Amino acid sequence: MADAWSRLTGRPALLSLHQGPGLTNALTGITEAAKSRTPLLVLAADVSASAIRSNFKIDVASIVGGTGAVAASLHSAGFAVDDTVRAYLTAREERRTVVLALPLDVQAAQCTWPATPIARTAESFAQRARPAAPAERDVQALGTALAGAARPVFLAGRGARHPEARAALERLADECGALLVTSAAAKGLFRGSPWDLDISGGFASPLAAELITGADVLVAWGCSLGMWTTRHGSLIGPQTTVAQVDCDADAIGAHRRVHLGVVADVTQTALAVTSLLATEPREQARPAGPDGRMPGTGYRSDELRERIAAQVRWRDVQYDDEGDGEHIDPRTLTIALDDMLPVRRVVAVDSGNFMGYPSMFLSVPDDSGFTFTQAYQSVGLGLASAIGSALARPDRLTVAALGDGGFLMGISELETAVRLALPMVIVVYDDEAYGAEVHHFGPEGLPLGTVTFPPADLAAVAAGFGCAAVTVRSAGDLEPVRNWLGGPRDRPIVIDAKVTARRGSWWLEEAFRGH
Repeated sequence: MADAWSRLTGRPALLSLHQGPGLTNALTGITEAAKSRTPLLVLAADVSASAIRSNFKIDVASIVGGTGAVAASLHSAGFAVDDTVRAYLTAREERRTVVLALPLDVQAAQCTWPATPIARTAESFAQRARPAAPAERDVQALGTALAGAARPVFLAGRGARHPEARAALERLADECGALLVTSAAAKGLFRGSPWDLDISGGFASPLAAELITGADVLVAWGCSLGMWTTRHGSLIGPQTTVAQVDCDADAIGAHRRVHLGVVADVTQTALAVTSLLATEPREQARPAGPDGRMPGTGYRSDELRERIAAQVRWRDVQYDDEGDGEHIDPRTLTIALDDMLPVRRVVAVDSGNFMGYPSMFLSVPDDSGFTFTQAYQSVGLGLASAIGSALARPDRLTVAALGDGGFLMGISELETAVRLALPMVIVVYDDEAYGAEVHHFGPEGLPLGTVTFPPADLAAVAAGFGCAAVTVRSAGDLEPVRNWLGGPRDRPIVIDAKVTARRGSWWLEEAFRGH
Protein backbone atom coordinates (compact mmCIF):
# COMPACT_ATOMS: atom_id res chain seq x y z
CA MET A 1 0.00 0.00 0.00
CA ALA A 2 2.78 2.41 0.96
CA ASP A 3 4.70 1.58 -2.22
CA ALA A 4 1.72 2.36 -4.47
CA TRP A 5 0.84 5.49 -2.47
CA SER A 6 4.36 6.84 -2.96
CA ARG A 7 4.39 6.06 -6.69
CA LEU A 8 1.20 8.01 -7.33
CA THR A 9 1.78 10.97 -5.00
CA GLY A 10 5.45 11.45 -5.82
CA ARG A 11 6.19 11.74 -2.10
CA PRO A 12 8.06 9.42 0.29
CA ALA A 13 5.71 7.10 2.13
CA LEU A 14 6.06 6.17 5.80
CA LEU A 15 5.33 2.62 6.90
CA SER A 16 5.24 1.60 10.58
CA LEU A 17 5.88 -2.05 11.53
CA HIS A 18 5.99 -4.16 14.67
CA GLN A 19 9.28 -5.73 15.75
CA GLY A 20 10.17 -9.18 14.41
CA PRO A 21 7.25 -10.62 12.42
CA GLY A 22 5.94 -7.17 11.56
CA LEU A 23 9.07 -6.69 9.48
CA THR A 24 9.35 -10.22 8.08
CA ASN A 25 5.68 -10.23 7.02
CA ALA A 26 6.36 -7.07 5.00
CA LEU A 27 9.55 -8.26 3.30
CA THR A 28 7.98 -9.10 -0.07
CA GLY A 29 6.47 -5.63 -0.35
CA ILE A 30 9.71 -4.04 0.84
CA THR A 31 11.65 -5.99 -1.79
CA GLU A 32 9.28 -4.82 -4.53
CA ALA A 33 9.66 -1.21 -3.39
CA ALA A 34 13.45 -1.48 -3.16
CA LYS A 35 13.79 -2.95 -6.65
CA SER A 36 11.50 -0.21 -7.99
CA ARG A 37 13.51 2.56 -6.28
CA THR A 38 10.38 3.72 -4.44
CA PRO A 39 11.12 6.48 -1.90
CA LEU A 40 9.82 4.76 1.22
CA LEU A 41 10.82 4.99 4.89
CA VAL A 42 9.98 1.90 6.93
CA LEU A 43 9.89 2.50 10.68
CA ALA A 44 10.55 -0.98 12.07
CA ALA A 45 10.55 -1.55 15.81
CA ASP A 46 13.45 -3.65 17.04
CA VAL A 47 14.39 -5.35 20.31
CA SER A 48 16.63 -3.60 22.81
CA ALA A 49 20.35 -4.27 22.48
CA SER A 50 20.33 -6.29 25.70
CA ALA A 51 17.42 -8.54 24.61
CA ILE A 52 19.66 -11.17 23.07
CA ARG A 53 17.25 -14.01 23.98
CA SER A 54 14.08 -12.32 22.75
CA ASN A 55 11.96 -14.34 20.33
CA PHE A 56 11.65 -11.14 18.31
CA LYS A 57 15.40 -10.71 17.83
CA ILE A 58 16.48 -10.98 14.19
CA ASP A 59 19.40 -9.55 12.23
CA VAL A 60 17.50 -6.63 10.77
CA ALA A 61 20.42 -5.16 8.84
CA SER A 62 21.27 -8.46 7.11
CA ILE A 63 17.66 -9.23 6.23
CA VAL A 64 16.99 -5.74 4.91
CA GLY A 65 20.27 -5.52 3.00
CA GLY A 66 19.46 -8.78 1.25
CA THR A 67 16.32 -7.26 -0.28
CA GLY A 68 18.16 -4.31 -1.81
CA ALA A 69 16.72 -1.82 0.67
CA VAL A 70 18.94 0.45 2.76
CA ALA A 71 19.34 -0.60 6.40
CA ALA A 72 19.56 2.11 9.06
CA SER A 73 19.11 2.22 12.83
CA LEU A 74 18.68 4.51 15.79
CA HIS A 75 21.94 3.93 17.68
CA SER A 76 21.38 6.21 20.65
CA ALA A 77 18.86 8.68 22.01
CA GLY A 78 21.37 11.50 21.58
CA PHE A 79 21.52 10.97 17.81
CA ALA A 80 18.02 9.64 17.21
CA VAL A 81 16.82 12.78 15.44
CA ASP A 82 19.96 12.90 13.27
CA ASP A 83 19.61 9.24 12.31
CA THR A 84 15.94 9.65 11.45
CA VAL A 85 16.54 12.76 9.35
CA ARG A 86 19.31 11.02 7.40
CA ALA A 87 17.13 7.98 6.81
CA TYR A 88 14.24 10.10 5.54
CA LEU A 89 16.46 12.22 3.30
CA THR A 90 18.08 9.10 1.86
CA ALA A 91 14.62 7.85 0.91
CA ARG A 92 13.53 11.18 -0.52
CA GLU A 93 16.62 12.49 -2.26
CA GLU A 94 18.16 9.22 -3.43
CA ARG A 95 14.84 7.50 -4.17
CA ARG A 96 15.58 4.50 -2.00
CA THR A 97 13.57 2.26 0.28
CA VAL A 98 15.06 2.66 3.75
CA VAL A 99 14.29 0.45 6.76
CA LEU A 100 15.01 2.32 10.00
CA ALA A 101 15.29 -0.03 12.98
CA LEU A 102 13.94 1.51 16.20
CA PRO A 103 15.27 -0.37 19.25
CA LEU A 104 12.82 -0.26 22.14
CA ASP A 105 15.40 1.00 24.65
CA VAL A 106 16.28 3.92 22.39
CA GLN A 107 12.60 4.67 21.84
CA ALA A 108 12.07 4.83 25.60
CA ALA A 109 14.94 7.27 26.20
CA GLN A 110 14.88 11.07 26.07
CA CYS A 111 16.20 12.34 22.75
CA THR A 112 18.14 15.58 22.29
CA TRP A 113 17.77 18.03 19.43
CA PRO A 114 20.69 18.00 16.97
CA ALA A 115 23.22 20.79 17.03
CA THR A 116 23.15 21.09 13.22
CA PRO A 117 19.86 22.57 11.96
CA ILE A 118 17.79 20.00 10.10
CA ALA A 119 17.33 22.42 7.21
CA ARG A 120 21.09 22.52 6.70
CA THR A 121 21.30 18.73 6.68
CA ALA A 122 18.44 18.59 4.17
CA GLU A 123 20.15 21.10 1.89
CA SER A 124 23.39 19.11 2.02
CA PHE A 125 21.54 15.95 0.98
CA ALA A 126 19.70 17.82 -1.77
CA GLN A 127 22.95 19.18 -3.20
CA ARG A 128 24.54 15.75 -3.17
CA ALA A 129 21.53 14.15 -4.86
CA ARG A 130 20.90 16.98 -7.31
CA PRO A 131 20.37 15.62 -10.84
CA ALA A 132 23.52 15.61 -12.88
CA ALA A 133 23.74 17.79 -15.98
CA PRO A 134 24.94 15.96 -19.11
CA ALA A 135 28.52 16.37 -20.29
CA GLU A 136 28.86 18.51 -23.39
CA ARG A 137 30.45 15.67 -25.35
CA ASP A 138 27.45 13.44 -24.55
CA VAL A 139 25.02 16.12 -25.67
CA GLN A 140 26.95 16.45 -28.92
CA ALA A 141 27.08 12.69 -29.48
CA LEU A 142 23.37 12.18 -28.81
CA GLY A 143 22.49 15.21 -30.90
CA THR A 144 24.56 13.90 -33.81
CA ALA A 145 22.87 10.50 -33.61
CA LEU A 146 19.39 12.05 -33.60
CA ALA A 147 20.24 14.57 -36.30
CA GLY A 148 21.14 11.69 -38.61
CA ALA A 149 18.26 9.43 -37.61
CA ALA A 150 15.55 8.57 -40.11
CA ARG A 151 13.47 6.44 -37.71
CA PRO A 152 14.18 7.49 -34.10
CA VAL A 153 12.23 6.02 -31.19
CA PHE A 154 12.23 7.25 -27.58
CA LEU A 155 11.69 4.56 -24.93
CA ALA A 156 10.87 6.10 -21.54
CA GLY A 157 10.98 4.13 -18.29
CA ARG A 158 10.33 4.67 -14.61
CA GLY A 159 13.14 7.24 -14.44
CA ALA A 160 11.24 9.53 -16.83
CA ARG A 161 7.94 9.52 -14.92
CA HIS A 162 7.76 13.24 -14.22
CA PRO A 163 5.74 16.02 -15.90
CA GLU A 164 8.88 18.01 -16.65
CA ALA A 165 10.54 14.96 -18.21
CA ARG A 166 7.50 14.26 -20.38
CA ALA A 167 7.42 17.83 -21.68
CA ALA A 168 11.17 17.82 -22.40
CA LEU A 169 11.06 14.48 -24.18
CA GLU A 170 8.08 15.46 -26.30
CA ARG A 171 9.84 18.69 -27.33
CA LEU A 172 12.94 16.77 -28.37
CA ALA A 173 10.83 14.14 -30.14
CA ASP A 174 9.10 16.91 -32.09
CA GLU A 175 12.50 18.32 -33.01
CA CYS A 176 13.86 15.04 -34.43
CA GLY A 177 10.64 13.26 -35.44
CA ALA A 178 10.82 10.45 -32.88
CA LEU A 179 8.04 8.08 -31.94
CA LEU A 180 7.26 7.62 -28.23
CA VAL A 181 6.90 4.41 -26.24
CA THR A 182 7.28 3.41 -22.60
CA SER A 183 8.18 0.48 -20.41
CA ALA A 184 5.22 -1.09 -18.62
CA ALA A 185 6.06 0.79 -15.42
CA ALA A 186 5.68 4.13 -17.22
CA LYS A 187 2.51 3.30 -19.17
CA GLY A 188 0.46 6.39 -19.92
CA LEU A 189 3.36 8.85 -19.82
CA PHE A 190 2.78 10.06 -23.40
CA ARG A 191 -0.98 9.57 -23.47
CA GLY A 192 -2.58 12.12 -25.76
CA SER A 193 0.34 12.33 -28.18
CA PRO A 194 -0.50 11.11 -31.70
CA TRP A 195 2.94 9.44 -31.74
CA ASP A 196 2.40 7.38 -28.58
CA LEU A 197 2.94 3.64 -29.18
CA ASP A 198 1.94 2.73 -25.59
CA ILE A 199 4.04 -0.11 -24.08
CA SER A 200 7.20 -1.75 -25.39
CA GLY A 201 8.15 -5.36 -24.73
CA GLY A 202 5.88 -8.37 -24.45
CA PHE A 203 2.86 -6.09 -24.15
CA ALA A 204 3.64 -4.19 -27.37
CA SER A 205 0.93 -4.35 -30.01
CA PRO A 206 1.92 -5.70 -33.45
CA LEU A 207 2.20 -2.20 -34.90
CA ALA A 208 4.21 -0.92 -31.93
CA ALA A 209 6.58 -3.89 -32.19
CA GLU A 210 7.01 -3.29 -35.93
CA LEU A 211 7.87 0.38 -35.45
CA ILE A 212 10.21 -0.17 -32.49
CA THR A 213 12.10 -2.91 -34.32
CA GLY A 214 12.38 -0.66 -37.36
CA ALA A 215 14.09 2.16 -35.45
CA ASP A 216 17.55 3.17 -36.61
CA VAL A 217 18.14 5.06 -33.34
CA LEU A 218 16.57 3.99 -30.05
CA VAL A 219 17.08 6.18 -26.99
CA ALA A 220 16.20 4.75 -23.58
CA TRP A 221 15.33 7.49 -21.10
CA GLY A 222 15.41 6.33 -17.47
CA CYS A 223 14.78 2.81 -18.71
CA SER A 224 16.97 -0.21 -17.95
CA LEU A 225 16.32 -2.04 -21.27
CA GLY A 226 15.62 -5.29 -19.43
CA MET A 227 14.47 -8.48 -21.09
CA TRP A 228 10.77 -7.78 -20.53
CA THR A 229 10.95 -4.32 -22.13
CA THR A 230 12.93 -5.51 -25.15
CA ARG A 231 11.43 -9.02 -25.60
CA HIS A 232 14.81 -10.55 -24.78
CA GLY A 233 16.38 -8.07 -27.20
CA SER A 234 14.24 -9.07 -30.18
CA LEU A 235 12.66 -5.59 -30.43
CA ILE A 236 16.05 -4.00 -31.06
CA GLY A 237 17.10 -4.42 -34.68
CA PRO A 238 20.67 -5.49 -35.56
CA GLN A 239 21.32 -2.11 -37.19
CA THR A 240 19.76 -0.02 -34.42
CA THR A 241 21.99 2.47 -32.62
CA VAL A 242 21.07 2.29 -28.93
CA ALA A 243 21.60 5.17 -26.51
CA GLN A 244 20.75 5.12 -22.82
CA VAL A 245 20.28 8.13 -20.54
CA ASP A 246 20.11 7.49 -16.80
CA CYS A 247 21.20 9.31 -13.66
CA ASP A 248 22.47 5.99 -12.25
CA ALA A 249 25.80 5.01 -13.77
CA ASP A 250 25.26 1.36 -12.82
CA ALA A 251 22.14 1.26 -15.01
CA ILE A 252 24.03 2.04 -18.21
CA GLY A 253 24.51 -1.15 -20.18
CA ALA A 254 23.35 -3.31 -17.27
CA HIS A 255 21.11 -5.51 -19.43
CA ARG A 256 22.53 -5.04 -22.92
CA ARG A 257 25.36 -3.22 -24.62
CA VAL A 258 24.63 0.32 -25.71
CA HIS A 259 26.43 2.44 -28.25
CA LEU A 260 26.12 5.61 -26.19
CA GLY A 261 25.63 5.91 -22.45
CA VAL A 262 24.80 9.25 -20.84
CA VAL A 263 24.98 9.45 -17.06
CA ALA A 264 22.78 12.45 -16.41
CA ASP A 265 19.29 13.65 -15.58
CA VAL A 266 16.69 12.78 -18.22
CA THR A 267 15.04 16.20 -18.31
CA GLN A 268 18.28 18.18 -18.46
CA THR A 269 19.67 15.95 -21.17
CA ALA A 270 16.56 16.21 -23.33
CA LEU A 271 16.51 20.00 -23.00
CA ALA A 272 20.21 20.28 -23.85
CA VAL A 273 19.91 18.12 -26.97
CA THR A 274 16.78 19.99 -28.05
CA SER A 275 18.64 23.27 -27.75
CA LEU A 276 21.53 21.87 -29.79
CA LEU A 277 19.32 20.58 -32.59
CA ALA A 278 17.27 23.77 -32.67
CA THR A 279 20.35 25.92 -33.21
CA GLU A 280 22.06 23.76 -35.84
CA PRO A 281 21.48 24.66 -39.50
CA ARG A 282 19.18 21.83 -40.53
CA GLU A 283 19.98 21.92 -44.19
CA GLN A 284 23.59 21.17 -43.29
CA ALA A 285 22.91 18.74 -40.45
CA ARG A 286 20.49 16.55 -42.38
CA PRO A 287 19.62 16.64 -46.05
CA ALA A 288 16.22 15.54 -47.26
CA GLY A 289 15.82 11.76 -47.29
CA PRO A 290 15.32 9.60 -50.39
CA ASP A 291 11.57 9.86 -49.89
CA GLY A 292 11.81 13.65 -49.96
CA ARG A 293 10.97 13.99 -46.27
CA MET A 294 12.55 17.08 -44.78
CA PRO A 295 14.95 17.08 -41.83
CA GLY A 296 13.24 16.94 -38.47
CA THR A 297 10.31 14.79 -39.54
CA GLY A 298 12.14 11.56 -38.67
CA TYR A 299 9.75 8.63 -38.37
CA ARG A 300 6.67 10.80 -38.62
CA SER A 301 4.28 11.19 -41.51
CA ASP A 302 0.56 11.79 -41.96
CA GLU A 303 0.15 8.20 -43.12
CA LEU A 304 1.87 6.82 -40.01
CA ARG A 305 -0.15 9.07 -37.74
CA GLU A 306 -3.32 7.55 -39.20
CA ARG A 307 -1.96 4.00 -38.79
CA ILE A 308 -1.12 4.62 -35.14
CA ALA A 309 -4.55 6.08 -34.46
CA ALA A 310 -6.27 3.09 -36.05
CA GLN A 311 -4.03 0.16 -35.12
CA VAL A 312 -1.71 0.75 -32.17
CA ARG A 313 -4.24 -0.19 -29.46
CA TRP A 314 -4.60 -3.87 -28.70
CA ARG A 315 -8.39 -3.56 -28.75
CA ASP A 316 -8.13 -2.67 -32.45
CA VAL A 317 -6.32 -5.93 -33.24
CA GLN A 318 -8.67 -8.61 -34.54
CA TYR A 319 -9.00 -11.84 -32.53
CA ASP A 320 -11.19 -14.94 -32.41
CA ASP A 321 -13.37 -14.78 -29.31
CA GLU A 322 -12.84 -18.00 -27.32
CA GLY A 323 -15.82 -17.52 -24.99
CA ASP A 324 -18.00 -20.61 -24.64
CA GLY A 325 -20.95 -19.40 -22.57
CA GLU A 326 -19.48 -20.67 -19.33
CA HIS A 327 -16.24 -18.71 -19.65
CA ILE A 328 -15.56 -15.25 -21.04
CA ASP A 329 -12.59 -14.45 -23.23
CA PRO A 330 -10.36 -12.16 -21.10
CA ARG A 331 -9.91 -9.83 -24.06
CA THR A 332 -13.67 -9.45 -24.49
CA LEU A 333 -14.04 -8.89 -20.75
CA THR A 334 -11.35 -6.23 -20.59
CA ILE A 335 -12.53 -4.34 -23.67
CA ALA A 336 -16.07 -4.25 -22.23
CA LEU A 337 -14.72 -2.89 -18.94
CA ASP A 338 -12.60 -0.34 -20.80
CA ASP A 339 -15.77 1.01 -22.42
CA MET A 340 -17.76 0.94 -19.19
CA LEU A 341 -15.38 2.39 -16.61
CA PRO A 342 -14.75 6.14 -16.31
CA VAL A 343 -11.76 7.54 -18.18
CA ARG A 344 -10.26 9.01 -15.01
CA ARG A 345 -9.01 5.80 -13.45
CA VAL A 346 -6.05 4.11 -11.81
CA VAL A 347 -5.33 0.54 -12.89
CA ALA A 348 -3.34 -1.55 -10.39
CA VAL A 349 -2.13 -4.89 -11.73
CA ASP A 350 -1.05 -7.95 -9.76
CA SER A 351 1.38 -10.51 -11.16
CA GLY A 352 0.36 -13.67 -12.95
CA ASN A 353 -0.70 -15.27 -16.21
CA PHE A 354 -3.54 -12.76 -16.65
CA MET A 355 -1.54 -9.56 -16.23
CA GLY A 356 -1.23 -8.65 -19.89
CA TYR A 357 -4.97 -8.26 -20.42
CA PRO A 358 -5.49 -5.25 -18.12
CA SER A 359 -2.08 -3.84 -19.03
CA MET A 360 -2.82 -3.95 -22.77
CA PHE A 361 -6.58 -3.57 -23.05
CA LEU A 362 -7.38 -1.08 -20.26
CA SER A 363 -6.47 2.48 -21.15
CA VAL A 364 -5.19 4.96 -18.56
CA PRO A 365 -5.31 8.76 -18.73
CA ASP A 366 -1.64 9.31 -17.83
CA ASP A 367 1.28 7.70 -16.00
CA SER A 368 -0.43 8.40 -12.67
CA GLY A 369 -3.15 6.03 -13.81
CA PHE A 370 -1.08 2.85 -13.71
CA THR A 371 0.40 0.98 -10.74
CA PHE A 372 2.59 -1.86 -11.92
CA THR A 373 4.35 -3.57 -9.02
CA GLN A 374 6.26 -6.12 -11.07
CA ALA A 375 9.92 -5.48 -10.28
CA TYR A 376 9.93 -8.54 -8.00
CA GLN A 377 7.12 -10.32 -9.88
CA SER A 378 5.39 -11.53 -6.74
CA VAL A 379 1.83 -12.77 -6.87
CA GLY A 380 -0.42 -11.30 -4.18
CA LEU A 381 0.61 -7.62 -3.98
CA GLY A 382 -2.07 -6.31 -6.36
CA LEU A 383 -4.98 -5.75 -3.99
CA ALA A 384 -2.83 -3.93 -1.44
CA SER A 385 -1.30 -1.84 -4.25
CA ALA A 386 -4.79 -0.93 -5.42
CA ILE A 387 -5.78 0.21 -1.92
CA GLY A 388 -2.67 2.38 -1.69
CA SER A 389 -3.50 3.79 -5.13
CA ALA A 390 -7.08 4.56 -4.10
CA LEU A 391 -5.85 6.45 -1.03
CA ALA A 392 -3.32 8.36 -3.11
CA ARG A 393 -5.80 9.34 -5.84
CA PRO A 394 -9.31 9.59 -4.36
CA ASP A 395 -10.25 11.73 -7.38
CA ARG A 396 -10.09 8.65 -9.63
CA LEU A 397 -11.73 5.25 -9.71
CA THR A 398 -9.23 2.56 -8.82
CA VAL A 399 -9.39 -0.73 -10.72
CA ALA A 400 -7.59 -3.70 -9.19
CA ALA A 401 -6.76 -6.40 -11.76
CA LEU A 402 -5.94 -9.72 -10.10
CA GLY A 403 -5.63 -13.39 -10.86
CA ASP A 404 -7.54 -15.83 -8.69
CA GLY A 405 -4.31 -16.99 -7.01
CA GLY A 406 -3.16 -13.47 -6.15
CA PHE A 407 -6.66 -12.49 -5.05
CA LEU A 408 -6.81 -15.35 -2.57
CA MET A 409 -3.30 -14.62 -1.28
CA GLY A 410 -4.22 -11.03 -0.42
CA ILE A 411 -7.89 -11.58 0.35
CA SER A 412 -7.66 -10.24 3.91
CA GLU A 413 -7.29 -6.77 2.42
CA LEU A 414 -10.91 -6.93 1.26
CA GLU A 415 -11.78 -6.11 4.87
CA THR A 416 -9.56 -3.01 4.64
CA ALA A 417 -11.23 -1.84 1.43
CA VAL A 418 -14.71 -2.37 2.90
CA ARG A 419 -13.83 -0.70 6.22
CA LEU A 420 -12.48 2.36 4.40
CA ALA A 421 -15.51 2.35 2.05
CA LEU A 422 -13.20 2.57 -0.96
CA PRO A 423 -15.04 2.84 -4.30
CA MET A 424 -12.91 0.25 -6.06
CA VAL A 425 -13.56 -2.17 -8.91
CA ILE A 426 -11.76 -5.45 -8.23
CA VAL A 427 -11.54 -7.68 -11.31
CA VAL A 428 -10.51 -11.29 -10.73
CA TYR A 429 -9.38 -13.13 -13.87
CA ASP A 430 -10.43 -16.53 -12.54
CA ASP A 431 -8.95 -19.41 -14.56
CA GLU A 432 -9.11 -21.83 -11.61
CA ALA A 433 -5.35 -22.28 -11.66
CA TYR A 434 -1.95 -20.75 -11.22
CA GLY A 435 -2.08 -20.07 -14.92
CA ALA A 436 1.58 -19.19 -15.44
CA GLU A 437 2.63 -22.54 -13.99
CA VAL A 438 0.05 -24.39 -16.07
CA HIS A 439 1.35 -22.90 -19.30
CA HIS A 440 4.97 -23.18 -18.27
CA PHE A 441 4.97 -26.84 -17.27
CA GLY A 442 1.98 -28.20 -19.21
CA PRO A 443 3.68 -28.26 -22.62
CA GLU A 444 6.43 -30.40 -21.07
CA GLY A 445 3.84 -33.01 -20.11
CA LEU A 446 4.33 -32.52 -16.38
CA PRO A 447 1.43 -33.17 -13.93
CA LEU A 448 -0.60 -30.07 -13.10
CA GLY A 449 -2.68 -31.31 -10.18
CA THR A 450 -0.97 -29.01 -7.68
CA VAL A 451 -1.54 -25.84 -9.74
CA THR A 452 -5.14 -26.35 -10.91
CA PHE A 453 -8.13 -26.03 -8.61
CA PRO A 454 -11.84 -26.86 -8.51
CA PRO A 455 -14.28 -24.00 -9.14
CA ALA A 456 -14.67 -21.55 -6.25
CA ASP A 457 -17.46 -19.01 -5.77
CA LEU A 458 -15.19 -16.01 -5.28
CA ALA A 459 -18.13 -13.61 -5.60
CA ALA A 460 -19.77 -15.24 -2.58
CA VAL A 461 -16.53 -15.01 -0.63
CA ALA A 462 -16.22 -11.32 -1.49
CA ALA A 463 -19.83 -10.70 -0.50
CA GLY A 464 -19.01 -12.24 2.87
CA PHE A 465 -16.44 -9.51 3.39
CA GLY A 466 -19.12 -6.91 2.65
CA CYS A 467 -18.28 -6.20 -0.99
CA ALA A 468 -20.75 -5.88 -3.83
CA ALA A 469 -20.06 -8.88 -6.05
CA VAL A 470 -20.95 -10.39 -9.39
CA THR A 471 -19.98 -13.54 -11.31
CA VAL A 472 -19.28 -12.94 -15.00
CA ARG A 473 -19.32 -15.63 -17.70
CA SER A 474 -20.24 -13.40 -20.65
CA ALA A 475 -20.31 -9.68 -21.43
CA GLY A 476 -24.02 -9.60 -20.63
CA ASP A 477 -23.28 -10.45 -17.00
CA LEU A 478 -21.55 -7.07 -16.51
CA GLU A 479 -24.78 -5.07 -16.13
CA PRO A 480 -24.54 -5.07 -12.29
CA VAL A 481 -21.19 -3.33 -12.67
CA ARG A 482 -22.84 -0.56 -14.68
CA ASN A 483 -25.46 -0.23 -11.94
CA TRP A 484 -22.75 -0.03 -9.27
CA LEU A 485 -20.96 2.70 -11.24
CA GLY A 486 -24.17 4.74 -11.29
CA GLY A 487 -24.85 4.24 -7.57
CA PRO A 488 -23.30 5.58 -4.40
CA ARG A 489 -20.10 3.51 -4.80
CA ASP A 490 -19.88 3.23 -1.01
CA ARG A 491 -18.11 -0.12 -1.05
CA PRO A 492 -15.88 -2.03 -3.48
CA ILE A 493 -17.31 -4.33 -6.11
CA VAL A 494 -15.63 -7.65 -6.94
CA ILE A 495 -16.04 -9.14 -10.42
CA ASP A 496 -15.37 -12.88 -10.41
CA ALA A 497 -14.73 -13.33 -14.13
CA LYS A 498 -14.65 -16.97 -15.16
CA VAL A 499 -12.17 -16.62 -18.03
CA THR A 500 -11.17 -19.00 -20.78
CA ALA A 501 -7.85 -20.74 -20.32
CA ARG A 502 -7.35 -22.85 -23.44
CA ARG A 503 -3.89 -21.54 -24.12
CA GLY A 504 -1.21 -19.56 -22.41
CA SER A 505 -0.94 -15.82 -22.59
CA TRP A 506 1.21 -15.11 -25.61
CA TRP A 507 3.50 -12.71 -23.74
CA LEU A 508 4.34 -15.44 -21.21
CA GLU A 509 4.82 -18.04 -23.92
CA GLU A 510 7.34 -15.69 -25.47
CA ALA A 511 9.04 -15.09 -22.13
CA PHE A 512 9.28 -18.81 -21.40
CA ARG A 513 10.87 -19.42 -24.80
CA GLY A 514 13.32 -16.62 -24.02
CA HIS A 515 14.40 -18.43 -20.86
